[in-house]
Amino acid sequence: MEHLSTSRPAGRAVTYMVKLLPPPHCFTAKALRRISLSPPPMCGKAYLRHRLIGRWKSTPSMARLLSLLRLMRPVNAVMMGFAVLVGAALAGGLNSASWRGLLLGFATGFLMTAAAMALNDYCDREIDAVNQPDRPIPSGDVKPWEALALMTLLSLLGLLLAWMTNLGCLLLAAFSWIVMASYSTVGKSTGLPGNLMVSICVSIPFLYGALASGVGLPMRTLLFASMAFLSNTGREVAKGIADVEGDRRRGVRTIAVSRGSRAAALVSALFLISALLLSPLPILWGIVSIWYLPPVLATDLMLLYSSISLVKRPTRENSLRVKRVILTAMALGLLGFLLGALLPGG
Repeated sequence: MEHLSTSRPAGRAVTYMVKLLPPPHCFTAKALRRISLSPPPMCGKAYLRHRLIGRWKSTPSMARLLSLLRLMRPVNAVMMGFAVLVGAALAGGLNSASWRGLLLGFATGFLMTAAAMALNDYCDREIDAVNQPDRPIPSGDVKPWEALALMTLLSLLGLLLAWMTNLGCLLLAAFSWIVMASYSTVGKSTGLPGNLMVSICVSIPFLYGALASGVGLPMRTLLFASMAFLSNTGREVAKGIADVEGDRRRGVRTIAVSRGSRAAALVSALFLISALLLSPLPILWGIVSIWYLPPVLATDLMLLYSSISLVKRPTRENSLRVKRVILTAMALGLLGFLLGALLPGG
């Protein structure tokens, strides 16, 4: 084998490949025809790095890391971080003196939301075994104690960053954590009160952003927080229709379980329409520019469509689709808030 590695001036790459080959007695004529001793397109250290990274990506530890990331629901966490920035923008707090607070606020919103997602999945592992068996904990990708450890770490980091911002942010972050923990442990079984707890946590980032920027809580920030609260409550009630089977087995008294899917659809539509009716006020009060309108008009149409569709067909399949539509509408609403606050216009 030694003469093979030196008979061609291929360098270290060929030598490395030869060392990876089986011993001579393992070669057959067919196997030899399949083997090429030509150097790879990349050579030396680059090739070795490629091999090592490829193996690392396929290791169980990397798969576990990706499962923990799924547990955090990073899309939701990023949306909460941006909601903090939106709250600051609406309050007029986007200035050079506030960037430290805004960066800390974004990170706090992300961490606290990710912690909430991890704790919620831990507490819902039995329900998810019925409704969403592919989630990290029911599927066995993440152990329950790992979810708790991740939640604790994220919570402590979030509260630390809130303390580094200012006292008001620390108090609001602590209040948010208490509401989040109360919901995940006992609040969900209460039905509508539990839905309201979730929506409080969703609307808090708008208020947090204003506090992090150091400008207080102006009326327009309170208005947008109210719109987020209402639309998310409608989404939470709609989710109860999709989860009715597992919720009934667990004893969770959602509106869909206690009153039926039709009643849950009507209550969900009521909250969604209430959020829609608030959307013209920022323009009428002159607190945003005209650029607010295009995304928010799309948001309103999606909320209206979701309300009508859910009332007409309050089925599990339709509610799953509607809750995704509502989430998209909320993201468009965030975009509208940002454009209306940051871009000038008549």
